[in-house]
Amino acid sequence: MKRLKILILLFLLAVSLPLAYVAWQSYQSLTQEEKAQLRFFGEAMLDEMEKELAGLVDREENRAVDEYHATLDRGSNGLQKSPLSDPPKEGYILGYLQNNPDGSFQSPLVPDLGRVPQDQRALVLRLKDTNTIFNRKKFEIPEKQAAPEPESRVKEAAELKKKKDLFADRYLSKQQDREQRSFLGSQTVRKEKITPRQAMNIYKEKRFQGKSGEVSEQDAAAPAAATAEAERPADRLRQNMDAGRAVAPSPLPPLEDTSGYQVEVAPLQSIFISQGRYFIFRRIALNNQIYRQGFVLEADAFLRHLAAAHFDPQPMAGFTGLRLQIRENGRQREILFAGVRSKRAENITHRTFPAPFDFISAALTATAIPPSPARKTLGIALWVLGFFMMAGLVAIYKSARAVVDLSERRSQFVSSVTHELKTPLTNIRMYVEMLEQGIAATPEREQEYFQVLGSESARLSRLINNVLELSKLEKKQRPFDLRKDRLDGVLTEVRTVMAHKLEQEGFTLDIEPGNLDEFAYDREVMVQVLINLIENSIKFGAGHPEKRITIATSAHDGWACVAVSDTGPGIPRSSLKKIFDDFYRVDNKLTRATGGTGIGLALVKKFIVAMGGRVEAANNPDAGCTITLRLPLEI
Repeated sequence: MKRLKILILLFLLAVSLPLAYVAWQSYQSLTQEEKAQLRFFGEAMLDEMEKELAGLVDREENRAVDEYHATLDRGSNGLQKSPLSDPPKEGYILGYLQNNPDGSFQSPLVPDLGRVPQDQRALVLRLKDTNTIFNRKKFEIPEKQAAPEPESRVKEAAELKKKKDLFADRYLSKQQDREQRSFLGSQTVRKEKITPRQAMNIYKEKRFQGKSGEVSEQDAAAPAAATAEAERPADRLRQNMDAGRAVAPSPLPPLEDTSGYQVEVAPLQSIFISQGRYFIFRRIALNNQIYRQGFVLEADAFLRHLAAAHFDPQPMAGFTGLRLQIRENGRQREILFAGVRSKRAENITHRTFPAPFDFISAALTATAIPPSPARKTLGIALWVLGFFMMAGLVAIYKSARAVVDLSERRSQFVSSVTHELKTPLTNIRMYVEMLEQGIAATPEREQEYFQVLGSESARLSRLINNVLELSKLEKKQRPFDLRKDRLDGVLTEVRTVMAHKLEQEGFTLDIEPGNLDEFAYDREVMVQVLINLIENSIKFGAGHPEKRITIATSAHDGWACVAVSDTGPGIPRSSLKKIFDDFYRVDNKLTRATGGTGIGLALVKKFIVAMGGRVEAANNPDAGCTITLRLPLEI
């Protein structure tokens, strides 16, 4: 049995270790796939944000170059209102302005900066402040910024890029993987023809404000001496603008081509103005003069708009976090965090948007990723497989143990039967020799010897009969003669047969007849069953001071019940369900002292079950045990 346990343990390890490895690998793959799926849809959300940025860039790049003036001269159609003359509908755009070569600015909000309506004065002043800061910065930084990403973001993006090989790559080749764009909209300077009237709309209205707060105007007929002023060094030009002195532009050259003038339009750029404020502009080259047209972006409001439009309505907002940051003077500043924030959150994807919005970066994090449906199926499959594997091993172990136990009990049975047969035979031989030698001197003594011989012969006969009956029952060769009758005759016969044995051992037999009517049973079998139970009680109760056996009959719930009780030592609780097994004997001092074959109670159960009934054993509250036989009243 020990060897069997070792083999089962080795088999369990041999099966469990590969199974555990496969399960671990499967769960790891599912985890990676869940992250890849979330990353895929997170990038799809960022793509939608980028799409909106691209739409904004496309809209601004396609504006006519003269729309940054309040009124447009369209010739025969007369003066028209500029599309930008109304305050922006988008809450994240402060306003539009044009920065002139002389540093002054004009806004499509008002046609005359000298007469600004009271309700627009605050907005125009903020635009003027933006223009003033821009005038300082445009001479100190290159026209095209190339600020590097922070080293931490570069490493993070590289790690995320390595992970993009579990979900999307299953359907798209890595060679077709879209590299992140570096520009939104046009990437090169384009040349565009404009009409003379459009040129004059750009050129003739140059307003700037002096220290006195009054607004002056320069038209296209400014003296040529102003050209030299425009060519002064940058520091001198900036000093003139800070002082509020006008710098006149060069006059427009004569128009040789009647189709109009040609301007060069550069792609949109961005420049940091002040906290949370950026100027998104394009350069317009006209007559060797540079005009800068664009809008002032309120970054904080813009990022809140992006989160509200593209992240908050999505289901992923319930288990992920979106961090939106802007770069100000080379430093990252977090503007907004939406969704779920956690210290244990894992970075899912990160993106720095293309120029001119390259100062905006977005990162998606997640703490709990929605489980894949396959995870539940895999879990159920593993549990079922593990359950049946363990159940199979337990069944194998129990079956093997039952076979081993049965083999051991059979071996004990052979030894016990040999002993039980030898004991009555020895007694018979001894009393026969005593009779032959005339030791019994009186007729009374001879009669006593003959009674012992008869008792031992009956004992030997019953033992042999029990073995034969057990063999027939196992082979299902034992016939039963079931007849309806009362149990009174059986009880009388049992009392008669066991009278001498009961008297010899000092036991009393009490029979308590109840309201039991006729029921079907085999008379010979029932006598043998009751005798076996009485002999069992006598054998184990011989050493107790109270020696009483009771047989009680009753009818209950369609069953004929026969209960045999004694006042002996009882049965250990752990053995109550085993005492009816073949060759089973309780392992204690009493059973070793009394002997026995272990087939008496097994035979009782087989007989009763064969007649359609069942057997139960229970210990009495005070002393002894009760074995109850139940047979059906109606067949």
